Amino acid sequence: MKADQRGQVCRSWAQFIKRFIDVVVSLMGLVLLTPMILAISVAIKMGSRGAVIFSQERSGKHGQLFVMYKFRTMKVGAVNGEVKVGDSRLTQVGRWLRFASLDEVPQLVNVLKGDMSLIGPRPDRSFHVIEYSPRVSRRLDMKPGIMGIAQLHNGRSLSWEERYEYDLEYVDNFSIWLDFRILCLSFCLFKMFQREGSE
Repeated sequence: MKADQRGQVCRSWAQFIKRFIDVVVSLMGLVLLTPMILAISVAIKMGSRGAVIFSQERSGKHGQLFVMYKFRTMKVGAVNGEVKVGDSRLTQVGRWLRFASLDEVPQLVNVLKGDMSLIGPRPDRSFHVIEYSPRVSRRLDMKPGIMGIAQLHNGRSLSWEERYEYDLEYVDNFSIWLDFRILCLSFCLFKMFQREGSE
């Protein structure tokens, strides 16, 4: 077997293992986080009128469209767009959810359904995807994820170009070991973030 064929077989097995981990972890996460999910849902409903879940069409692997779920963080009727610190469109509960990145928790449902993975490039809107260069289009070779390398570098403060470079780094170097490292680092950063925010 040639080296490139061996590489394809190894990558296929890694993708299979990745999907298995996605299903197990997302299912366990949804079960274990049920009390927190219910508490957040009540807080959103009490804090402002409107739905608990915000859904939006995003582009997945190979550009296939899917509906991504998040906890609603904006006021009803607010115009969608890039959110900045102190944005008046955010509800009080929404500011806290975004601060702690808990607005992304419903995406565990997307992972369980197979639309997304735990680790991967963040999914873009279709109007961004149609503007991709051939090089950037390679980020669509992997399922989009809840977490990724860009998020380890404070992804929300990066430019689109910087985010895409980190995404391409992930696509080119994908392995189960890399996913494990990103998952562990994301957890560690989240714990540090919690401590810093509580002081």
